[in-house]
Amino acid sequence: MILITQKSDLLGTFANSLCLVHCIATPFLFLAQAGAATCCDGPPMWWKFLDYLFLTISFLAVLWSTQNTTLKWTKLMLWLSWSVLAVILLNEKLELIPIPEVAIYIPAIALVILHLYNRNRCKCATGNCCANEE
Repeated sequence: MILITQKSDLLGTFANSLCLVHCIATPFLFLAQAGAATCCDGPPMWWKFLDYLFLTISFLAVLWSTQNTTLKWTKLMLWLSWSVLAVILLNEKLELIPIPEVAIYIPAIALVILHLYNRNRCKCATGNCCANEE
């Protein structure tokens, strides 16, 4: 558990990158499925579950990363990006407001960039650089 909290930016980058691949692949997979078979009305349940799995992992990565960084703007942007991602995902599931599918890429890419930035900024020889920065 300690290793995961120390590598939270790496976890966040990985989870959000997988989320992007999942979002990009979905239309192509269902287009191929629609052409190959007419048995199913929608995506399988396990595929829908991946959205929530990625969102949960991303939440934990943001939580741990914001506990280990001292830059206020980074904390704010990580939580803002995650919140926008969660709202877009929930809106997509509940079909409340029509939002273009491409909108989900913006917060997902922002999370990847922010985690990479935070990870690179916090590299140092002593291991406690981030705790000393304001």
